[in-house]
Amino acid sequence: MLDIKVAAANPPVIRREDYREPDWLVPDVRLAFILDPAKTRVSARLSVTRNGTHARPIRLNGDGLAPGAVRVDGAPDAGWHMDGADLIIDLAGDTHVIETEVEIAPEANSQLMGLYASGGMLCTQCEPEGFRRITFFPDRPDVLSRYSVRMEADKARFPVLLSNGDLVESGDLGEGRHFAEWADPFLKPTYLFALVAADLAANVDSFTTMSGRSVKLAIWVAPADLPKTDHAMAALKASMAWDEHVYGREYDLGEFNIVAVADFNFGAMENKSLNIFNSRYILADPDTATDADFDAVAGVVAHEYFHNWSGNRVTCRDWFQLSLKEGFTVFRDQCFSADQGSPAVKRIEDVRGLRAAQFPEDAGPLAHPIRPESYIEISNFYTATVYNKGAEVIRMLHTLLGAQRFRAGSDLYFARHDGTAATCEDFVRAMEEATGEDLSQFRLWYRQSGTPRVKASLRHDPASERAHLTLEQTIPPTPGQPDKQPMPIPLRIALFGERSGGMFGEEQLVLLGENHREVVFDGISERPILSINRGFSAPVTVDSDRSAADLAFLSAHDDDPFARYEAMQQLMVDTMVAAISTGKADHRPVIDAIRRTLTDPALDAAFIGEAVLLPSEAFVGDQMLVVDPQAIHDAREALRHDIGVGMEQAWRDAYDRCRANRFEHTPQAKGSRRLRTIALGYLIASGASDGASLAKAQFDDADNMTDRQGALGLLTNIAVPETDAALAVFYNRYRDNGLVLDKWFTAQALSARADTMDRVEELARHPDFTLTNPNRLRSLVGALSANQFIFHDRSGRGYRFLADMVMQIDALNPQTAAKLVPPLGRWRRFGEDRATLMRTELERILARPNLSKDVFEQVSKSLG
Repeated sequence: MLDIKVAAANPPVIRREDYREPDWLVPDVRLAFILDPAKTRVSARLSVTRNGTHARPIRLNGDGLAPGAVRVDGAPDAGWHMDGADLIIDLAGDTHVIETEVEIAPEANSQLMGLYASGGMLCTQCEPEGFRRITFFPDRPDVLSRYSVRMEADKARFPVLLSNGDLVESGDLGEGRHFAEWADPFLKPTYLFALVAADLAANVDSFTTMSGRSVKLAIWVAPADLPKTDHAMAALKASMAWDEHVYGREYDLGEFNIVAVADFNFGAMENKSLNIFNSRYILADPDTATDADFDAVAGVVAHEYFHNWSGNRVTCRDWFQLSLKEGFTVFRDQCFSADQGSPAVKRIEDVRGLRAAQFPEDAGPLAHPIRPESYIEISNFYTATVYNKGAEVIRMLHTLLGAQRFRAGSDLYFARHDGTAATCEDFVRAMEEATGEDLSQFRLWYRQSGTPRVKASLRHDPASERAHLTLEQTIPPTPGQPDKQPMPIPLRIALFGERSGGMFGEEQLVLLGENHREVVFDGISERPILSINRGFSAPVTVDSDRSAADLAFLSAHDDDPFARYEAMQQLMVDTMVAAISTGKADHRPVIDAIRRTLTDPALDAAFIGEAVLLPSEAFVGDQMLVVDPQAIHDAREALRHDIGVGMEQAWRDAYDRCRANRFEHTPQAKGSRRLRTIALGYLIASGASDGASLAKAQFDDADNMTDRQGALGLLTNIAVPETDAALAVFYNRYRDNGLVLDKWFTAQALSARADTMDRVEELARHPDFTLTNPNRLRSLVGALSANQFIFHDRSGRGYRFLADMVMQIDALNPQTAAKLVPPLGRWRRFGEDRATLMRTELERILARPNLSKDVFEQVSKSLG
């Protein structure tokens, strides 16, 4: 394979407004692979049809390919030429058969896009534009084809040969070689093509669909990992049943395969009937996976399965429509996970993730709508905005329309667009036509970037027993969008009586569709306290005039779990921000609120754990005009200390109460493990003399990874002999398990100790650290950049380290390198000293010769 490096100088900008239908369609494709890690031969036979009355040639995209042979209708064609990396063929008629041959080298493919080698297997990743690294093709999502695939390989080395669709034929070829042929009857774009050749074992099961068909299920992994696949298989079967029950969507083929891969740029990939997964989202057992890992496996398995309809059967017309499939499917997997466990805790987790990743994106130089208007490299738009904010936009539609009418809209959408490449507008229009609602203003959520801010002020008139709620919305300017139109913001609202503690009437859904609105509540006989954006009904920031006492009240009395959690979090944030801005802080309201929550017998341990956990330092920084990492760290640590000291016995009681004699994977047990480690963290923060020994004992006695990693994470933040002892034990126990070793790297990169940067630089030279595995990179480099206190040290060492890593990785894997850039792009949020250091590193990256367009786009936009 030729490796063509894209020059960063003035790369072309792709714009949504320039979309044009494909000149040629490819109804049928036949691919033949003679597989070998060093030299794989790919033969492609394309049946092509002119789309329209034009006379334009066909453009077959390539990336690093050299044509070995080109034939048109069986004859060598002299009319082709190369235009950069693409193959151009002049065709006279309207239908032709084009045949090409290329040779590629999977083992040399460090980009992990196209066909590449990983841990002894050959596998593919084609989303968004990896297929062009396999063979010449019009590689765009609106060219839909039926695929037939034949693979030949060494049988001993690659006994398992998988592709999309159902297996048609397989057999021996002699001389130790064999073949397999697969056919997929459903139209699909190139990005959903998949192939795997490997020596794997399968967890095999079956599922009977609602129409009575039996589907063969298989999860393929290295033989030693087979015992760790039961949870993923259970999640797959639960997902199939849930999609039938909630959306009426039935699986459509006779086989469904999942393959776990160690080296993978993404979390997983929904290729039609052959999902390829990052192994971290398939493998799980109590000894190696935390409760969060178990939940992630179930959620990602569901997500990729749900794509069979919301992404595969109905796919994207172009990459600007990415949220059409991803936002909708994230919403679907969130609802599935909520139904499988605690809806309240799941909602808290989803919002925490949104605020940690998407809100900063919306407030920075990389802000973009969920349907972007332009890009240089589409891989850079696999973002929290497209995925997570996209899911919130779908959730708002669900809230506004109601579950029954939303289902009617989705049914119409699937029926109308099955087998086609659709747009976000198609989805909204289906919702309109199925329900009779006018969603004209709602479309602004697809066009405008930025997180709206809602100012809420409540005034009570005791004489008239009326309450007046004033709501105002503003949307800050973002790159390319200085002025915004008011968005339709659905706010679930309730009022509670300060004296009685009860709710006045029922919850109301208030639609704020203008800059200013006043809502009047009658029959309010006592001072009301406002509960707003209940359930996080809209992805907005709420600024209210609620006092610390009001927030403490809601944290104890609100009947909406998310609103109760939110009140506690806001009380904590307000307390820390006050301490930073005034140098003084009254921690008693927070301590009292936490005490009430911790001892409330009506609350389960899982919710308590979420409610009493302090907001992250990064989230506190997001509430400030200028982020001061040192001041935030000091204020948060002081509050943690006082909470620990002021409630030491309560934390000890909670810690003892949450002990377990053996591991159980139940919601109750998961909640207890979560609260136990949080209680231990507060005990350590209090300075308790036995804190370190308690953590080491939990580490040593743990019969599960949740308790073990929880203790290790706490120990890495304190300089005691137990810390190095635990790190050594953990490393020696799991040194041969790459996924668990990632946790060892991450625990050290997230430490707040003064020597953390020294440790990180040393770990980057560790024999087990590698630049070629995305998981390992994220476990160290990504974790460090999420460690606000250490990464933003005034010395700038964290910035230099990240910039050095980005440049090294860019030469191997531009996609992964580009994903590491955004923390440097937030330089405008920090004081001038740090901002200057961050800009300097961005400029240093930009000046590097032969920078990929992936990194160029991220860095140039970050510099603005």
